[in-house]
Amino acid sequence: MSISRRKFLGWIGAAGMGTALGTSAKAASNKAFTGYPDSMGVLHDTVLCVGCRTCEAACSKVNELPPPEKPFTDLSVLDTKRRTAVEAYTVVNKYEHAGKQGKPVFVKKQCNHCLEPACASACFVKAFAKSKEGAVTYDPSVCVGCRYCMVACPFNIPSYEYDSAFSPRVVKCTMCHPRILEGKVPGCVEACPKEALTFGKREDLLKIARERIQKYPDRYADHIYGEHEMGGTSWLYLSGTAFGNIGMREDLGVKPAPELTAGALGAVPIVVGLWPVLLTGIYAMSRRKEKIAAEEKEQAVAAAVAEIEAKADKKLADVRAKAEKDLAKAEKDKEAAVKREVQKALGEAAAKHEEKAKTETEEES
Repeated sequence: MSISRRKFLGWIGAAGMGTALGTSAKAASNKAFTGYPDSMGVLHDTVLCVGCRTCEAACSKVNELPPPEKPFTDLSVLDTKRRTAVEAYTVVNKYEHAGKQGKPVFVKKQCNHCLEPACASACFVKAFAKSKEGAVTYDPSVCVGCRYCMVACPFNIPSYEYDSAFSPRVVKCTMCHPRILEGKVPGCVEACPKEALTFGKREDLLKIARERIQKYPDRYADHIYGEHEMGGTSWLYLSGTAFGNIGMREDLGVKPAPELTAGALGAVPIVVGLWPVLLTGIYAMSRRKEKIAAEEKEQAVAAAVAEIEAKADKKLADVRAKAEKDLAKAEKDKEAAVKREVQKALGEAAAKHEEKAKTETEEES
């Protein structure tokens, strides 16, 4: 980008520290969001999960992600703890000896789609939003690349396209929101061969989870992860062991992110309220410079291509001219060789004729 992220954040810091106004500002993220009553979610039953990675393959296909270095059928990747990334919106991790009788437990990791998302609370341009369907959606057209969402997320989920120079995005699981709008289920849920993933209304999923815990108390821990953590999430979990044993945070508490940040944001000087205006201006200038840089790059590439094509045409013409010259020379050499052979053949024939005539003369005499 024309403006580096470090410089961009430096300007923000300068703006905040350079104004000593005593009035506090009310940030948009101070308003706690209570969620939508009929929102959807997914229940992941880790007891049923076998770590087949079919959900990973389905996610990659639905989101048109690049193929992994190792195929999805290669289960050796489960030996290494992985996190979500630009090229993988969901991953399955294996926790050895975490289950009953020391059996491994497989856990699918992706965005948990919090009821009151920390990423949305931290985003001052509202690039993240909680949809009424349950998914936390992202609008790349307004994102300024500050990556506060990555810092705010308690589950360490959002990833950043560092290798995308002109239009980098923050990427994460979308809960297949476009598919949900079409009346379909998320790709991973549809593909799961063991029904370890269940899609439905969050309230119904909580009932299903409680029924399983009550019916099989020896099989499940008496806790539904995501029911209350960080104010609740749309992605819920069941486990046969303590969630801390399978890599899930148990220190988050039940308060949603906006409540945790409201006090701190309320103490920030009023200039914070003007940050969106400042940031929008900086962002617009940055986008304009990026556009000009992109146009200049296109022109430079076009000029380079034209020059290469001109050189290629000239080289091709030279090759053709040389080929024609070589062909003419070859034809001329061929004619000369034929002429020599004809002359040689005529000479040999004449010599034989003379020899024959001489022999005949000698015999007559």
